[in-house]
Amino acid sequence: MKAKKVAFYGMFLALALVAGYVERLIPINLGIPGVKLGLANIVTMVLLYTVGFRAAAGITAARILLSGMLFGSGFAMVYSAAGALLSMIVMVLLKQTKRFSSVGVSVAGGVFHNIGQILVAMLVLETKALAYYLPVLIISGLAAGVVIGILSGLLTRRLEPVIRQSLL
Repeated sequence: MKAKKVAFYGMFLALALVAGYVERLIPINLGIPGVKLGLANIVTMVLLYTVGFRAAAGITAARILLSGMLFGSGFAMVYSAAGALLSMIVMVLLKQTKRFSSVGVSVAGGVFHNIGQILVAMLVLETKALAYYLPVLIISGLAAGVVIGILSGLLTRRLEPVIRQSLL
């Protein structure tokens, strides 16, 4: 049974890494640095809604670490980790209220991911001037959150029976 779980989580980690890598290949140039869709967050949302917080947080942490080592830098890992931590906290809290759909949870996650990254950037660069960039990132987080929320909601409904069966 333990080998089955390891294989299951390994598959989701691989999916998240591939989604993140594919996103790097898509040339999204809105003239705004740092704006991206966050395709790997589909995996996070599916895990959050099917398996729970611990699995979603663990796979997200592993993805950030591996992705940073493979494709990024130490600073990229710090920014991603800050955004992911704040985002995960907010998403878990909102999901627990049962007042928000997966789209609402995802939107909040996207917005707070950007807020976490800006806060770390303000600390690292020792400037509050980056706060002016926040409205643009909030709008991009809203848009990305809607897309990711819709996609992850559809996938969760389709995959939930298969995921539950896989973990028995």
